[in-house]
Amino acid sequence: MNDHLKLDNQLCFPLYALSREIIQRYRPHLDEIGITYPQYLVLMVLWESDKQTVNQIGHKLLLDSGTLTPLLKRLEQKQLVDRQRSTADERVVDITLTTAGRDLKKKAKCIPEKLVAELEISMEEIETMRQIAYKILKVTSK
Repeated sequence: MNDHLKLDNQLCFPLYALSREIIQRYRPHLDEIGITYPQYLVLMVLWESDKQTVNQIGHKLLLDSGTLTPLLKRLEQKQLVDRQRSTADERVVDITLTTAGRDLKKKAKCIPEKLVAELEISMEEIETMRQIAYKILKVTSK
């Protein structure tokens, strides 16, 4: 008889442990450039398209503004982003990269390659995992 409450039979546990492991593997690379993993995620969103609102960034990272605002304040303190209220609607806060924030992209560029090498899995395996993760996220985010 299959015990559905056995830890080894759960989907959530290996995903949780894997998430922690991958973030841990990022840490030394991100420490070198002086940012945390959540800050790295925000910067990647801005490196794709500079000047976004807090809500736009939150939507892409699946984070609410209460979680994102302190993160953005720390990035502003590090002089990597500027936060400015929109002139069109003062409830909206626009986030833009500073020169230092744009320059950090050059230092961060090698991180994904280093991580793939450390994980010792193929790009095909990574893509399969990513597709499955996004499939689940689409279902749960509706």
